[in-house]
Amino acid sequence: AWADGQAARNLEELRTERNSMLAETDFYGNSDVTMSDAMTTYRQALRDITDSATSLDDVTWPTKP
Repeated sequence: AWADGQAARNLEELRTERNSMLAETDFYGNSDVTMSDAMTTYRQALRDITDSATSLDDVTWPTKP
């Protein structure tokens, strides 16, 4: 049973890391801060990371501007 859930655990670990990286840039979303196009693209790439990666072992993180 433990091995059956490995894929879900890998994806959860990936999401946790991704959410941490998004949290580091959340302040750009405040109404008194103008988010650059590069930061918008970076944040979208982070949100889309689970479309292509299934674990921390096969992820290619976008470069933070």
